[in-house]
Amino acid sequence: MLAVRNLEVVYNDVILVLRGVSLDVADGQIVALLGANGAGKTTLLRAITGLLDIHDGEITKGSVTLDGEPIHQHGPTKIVNLGIKQVLEGRRIFSELTVDENLRVGAHTNPRNARQNIDRIYDLFPSLRGRERATAGYLSGGEQQMLAMGRAMMSEPRYLLLDEPSLGLAPLLVQQIRDLIVEINKQGTTVLLVEQNATMALSIAEHGYVLETGKVVMDSPAEELLADSDIREFYLGLGAEGTTKSFRDVKHYKRRKRWLS
Repeated sequence: MLAVRNLEVVYNDVILVLRGVSLDVADGQIVALLGANGAGKTTLLRAITGLLDIHDGEITKGSVTLDGEPIHQHGPTKIVNLGIKQVLEGRRIFSELTVDENLRVGAHTNPRNARQNIDRIYDLFPSLRGRERATAGYLSGGEQQMLAMGRAMMSEPRYLLLDEPSLGLAPLLVQQIRDLIVEINKQGTTVLLVEQNATMALSIAEHGYVLETGKVVMDSPAEELLADSDIREFYLGLGAEGTTKSFRDVKHYKRRKRWLS
């Protein structure tokens, strides 16, 4: 199990971004982490994968453990070798390399199985098959997202951390990414899914967490979160009996006091 306990993260020695965050990602699950921009979702992923240093951030309290062993003091290389891979927001592919070269970069921690895993990635992402020699920067947004996910899968991770994989994609492509996440999970990879698209994330997750201003404010099975009136109103823009709220109403929504209790 991947576990975060009472985590606090500070940037530049002064900006407190995460305040006592705790969550569990059990083997075999898809866990959704929801929250608006600035809630601290990406910071939490950086804390798990050891990427805080390059952003002048540090863990000041709490821990991240894998199977009960602390990993929050490890560097990114050691964490990757332990089987945790992150797909960064915005895809971050090597745009001047080919599709095949991007995938081979992802195999640097598992070079022996590179050929086998490349074949697996093309089976998993058929849109990339036949594009092996194409320059990655010329792929569509959806294809680039698939390539970023495929590159991460090249090392056969136990845990795949996805940061906003549906960001900027058309609805049809969002559905494709959703189905691919489900298939990746079925093949044995545990997924921590960070998303603003709450409907998509909760439709495939077993459990969900809601992060606001650096704190977990709700923590429930995904089905319960989908049915929760506060979640439906604030994150899905739905009022009573599924009626649609205007953007202005949602933007200025005031949570009930119990939300932060």
